[in-house]
Amino acid sequence: MTTARPATDVARRALRSLVIRTRVRQGFARTRTSFWPIVQASLAAGAAYAIGYYVLGHEQPFFAAVAAWVCLGFTFDRQVRRVAEVAVGVAVGVGMGDLIVHVIGSGWWQLTVVLLFSALLGRFIDRGALLATQAGVQAIVVVGLPAVSGDALGRWTDAIAGGAVALAVALLTPGDPRRRLRALATDATVELARTLETVARGLRTRDEDELARALVRGRASEPALEEWHDAARNAGEIARVSVNRTFRSQIGRLEEQSVLLDRAMRSVRVLARRSPPVVRLAEAPDVEPLADLVDRYAAGVRLLASAITAGQDPVDARRVLAEAAAEADPRAMGDGEWQVQALVVLLRSPLVDTLEAAGMGPADARAALPEL
Repeated sequence: MTTARPATDVARRALRSLVIRTRVRQGFARTRTSFWPIVQASLAAGAAYAIGYYVLGHEQPFFAAVAAWVCLGFTFDRQVRRVAEVAVGVAVGVGMGDLIVHVIGSGWWQLTVVLLFSALLGRFIDRGALLATQAGVQAIVVVGLPAVSGDALGRWTDAIAGGAVALAVALLTPGDPRRRLRALATDATVELARTLETVARGLRTRDEDELARALVRGRASEPALEEWHDAARNAGEIARVSVNRTFRSQIGRLEEQSVLLDRAMRSVRVLARRSPPVVRLAEAPDVEPLADLVDRYAAGVRLLASAITAGQDPVDARRVLAEAAAEADPRAMGDGEWQVQALVVLLRSPLVDTLEAAGMGPADARAALPEL
């Protein structure tokens, strides 16, 4: 008991460290993809503040910077309609708040009145939820902050200036939504490859802790996969009406890949969870061929990640994945050991999903597997 507990504690610390490293790596990936949008939004906020201060003559044009930053956000997914919607919402909230505060003052019931009328006016102007939400939020801020501009509607003109700057930035720098999507897709796909490689190492060395790390790594990758899928879905909606509609088919393909690889990752997690009982058997069966197969699968996934990064047809990935799928025959692997054969069966489903993500049709992907 005295030796088992320290060993267990070491394993838990190792798993926690793995989760932390994975999350840190994902955090750096998010920072990398958001760097230039944040730079643009920061410069726009500074420019809007300068316009309010030097052009409009306001002492503290706080809402000019707020409007520019809120409208642009920190991604390249900037639909002009969305930016305009937020800009109008900010202007409505600030204007309504300024007007009512100068008429009836500020307080809890004044805040209630301002919020009520701002949100209703926002809903009247447009059906978008962002407009009404921003109108209400900015109205609350106006009631809570003392007026610092000289005229009654000074903060409203600041908000107009900030919104105008944001619209100019959105129109002049539409960006390529595929760049961020490919970065997110690459990170998530590499996580799948790393999880598979960890599973292969755990099988080859019969290391239950390594297999546990594979399961933890697979679970820790969920945020990356979800962010990829959400970003692809949002970009697809934007591409229907924006200047980026020429990229609609490519964005749609990236969204399909996010669904397929998320499904594959879920299946791989099941494989990692079912592997430890097999390697801990007293007379453990030979799992070396299965480990080799998982490694080849991981190699195909890494080729797919490279192709996604470059925006190219993953022909090499399809070839390697198809070769791996052709060997996923439970009858020919495991020397009749049903435990190993069960693991091979579990591997077939994610192979099909990944082949589809690599551009193979569903029927062809299933046909790549040996018949059972």
